[in-house]
Amino acid sequence: MTRTGIRLGLVDSGLPPGFCRDEMPACRFVQDDTGAVQQTPVVPDPLGHGTTVSAILRHHGPEAMLYNAQVFDAKGVTTAATVAAAIDWLVAVQVDVINLSLGLQQDRTVLREACVRAVAADIILIASAPAQGAAVYPAQYPGVIRATGDARCAVAEISWLDSGQADFGACPRALDQARDDPPRIGGASLGAAHLSGQVAAYLQAGGTRERLWEDLVSRAQYVHSERRIK
Repeated sequence: MTRTGIRLGLVDSGLPPGFCRDEMPACRFVQDDTGAVQQTPVVPDPLGHGTTVSAILRHHGPEAMLYNAQVFDAKGVTTAATVAAAIDWLVAVQVDVINLSLGLQQDRTVLREACVRAVAADIILIASAPAQGAAVYPAQYPGVIRATGDARCAVAEISWLDSGQADFGACPRALDQARDDPPRIGGASLGAAHLSGQVAAYLQAGGTRERLWEDLVSRAQYVHSERRIK
């Protein structure tokens, strides 16, 4: 049995003008000089990153309703408190999945606690993690699915990495890129988007949170870093 109204939270730089409709749930989060996070009306995506990510999400889950939580400024900068406020807003509006195609270098209590609240609310959190190098947050928090870009994966494919860096990999490229082209934007962030979109489609088709991990592992085209299985 299919479900209706899957709610997919996008924590990113926003959406292009055509997406910014009055009926679309959206909020912009800005941290002021005092450290307080203010909620303001959204603006069109100033970076293009959220635009690319949203296209991927809609490709895989065209029936999902996107909830636009805008956290990056025009320079591509955000803070842990800003991302935490966005997560809390998405928890309050009861989304099913939150895509976090971003990674902060420092573990911050405010962000960790926001993720704890989201997981406790039975929301699926998917965050980007680098294939190599230092850990980033929120990917490293308990209950968050760590996703990275895997150059072996086509648009509809995933890999089960089960590594110290990431749980799953997915296509690291934008939809308009050939498979052999290097990613124009960070491969891990787009890998997370491809995985989140496929998770939304899984839920839309009647899948459950309880069986999600098993489903992702069972249909992975690649296991670990060595071999293709399908």
